[in-house]
Amino acid sequence: MAVADVKKGPSAPIDLSNRAADAIRKIMQTKDLPDGYGLRVGVRGGGCSGMSYILGFDRLRDEDKAYEVDGIPIYVDKRHGLYLMGTTVDYHDGLNARGFTFENPNATETCGCGSSFAA
Repeated sequence: MAVADVKKGPSAPIDLSNRAADAIRKIMQTKDLPDGYGLRVGVRGGGCSGMSYILGFDRLRDEDKAYEVDGIPIYVDKRHGLYLMGTTVDYHDGLNARGFTFENPNATETCGCGSSFAA
């Protein structure tokens, strides 16, 4: 995919909090990721509320849309964009909570741990 095909900022279905972007950049710098890898954000069936989130590093695939948010390449399967529209990925590093969380305005219900939702 050409650089001109990468969408910037507001057109991406997800946003990253400053804490999440900093944590992702730190992970990307410490891991030896192959060229062309970016942050994959998606959903899959399962979890106590029906769907769970996918977050990890992966290569761009034919069925993906590529975005750039805060300088971070983000890959989203075209079929997942509808479920993620308006979602903010945040990162917490405290005593009571640690890790990435999802704030999804499309979720009609979520589980107690926040890793699954129903839309």
